[in-house]
Amino acid sequence: MQDRPLVLIVDDDIAVRTSIEELMLSVGIDAVGFGSTRELLDAELSERPGCLVLDVRMPGSSGLDLQQHLSATGNPKPIVFLTGHGDIPMTVQAMKAGAVDFLTKPFRDQSLLDAVTAGIERDLAQRADAQLVKQQADRYATLTTRERQVLRLVAQGRLNKQIAFELGISEVTVKLHRSGMMKKMRAISVGELVRAWDMLPTELRERVT
Repeated sequence: MQDRPLVLIVDDDIAVRTSIEELMLSVGIDAVGFGSTRELLDAELSERPGCLVLDVRMPGSSGLDLQQHLSATGNPKPIVFLTGHGDIPMTVQAMKAGAVDFLTKPFRDQSLLDAVTAGIERDLAQRADAQLVKQQADRYATLTTRERQVLRLVAQGRLNKQIAFELGISEVTVKLHRSGMMKKMRAISVGELVRAWDMLPTELRERVT
């Protein structure tokens, strides 16, 4: 169940909410509806892949407000916006902030299904990327301070001789650190090592101690 996509619907119109839930279920996609953004934020939800279907205009906090909140809290869950009163500036704001699509009510069922499918696929891709970054960060955490220094310099294109000079150690020592570091990072080539380095969060790459 944890791997099964879940669509979260937030719309204050219960008829629209129920209709979307039934549409999702009719194609085998699990869906849960909420009457407001506060209901969604207060709910205890499992970390399943999926996307959000949000009404733009609702009493209290709007769909755009929720989009900004999720972005500020580091939750990049893909969003499909629905509106009955959409205007161009609102659409531009939503899309610039990363929305998958912006559909005007009444919308075609297939248009919503296509948008939701795209949102789910984006979330799965984001999760895979995040898992890969975590994997590289976990490996990086096993390196010694000297191995991290060598890794950074190798990623910058330095030769062993240059690394030895910059760190004030022998070239033989550089080779030993480099060998150990590549084993820990599970890189079989410099190209793989550089890609692993580039995946690391900026704060890790800037802090080598």
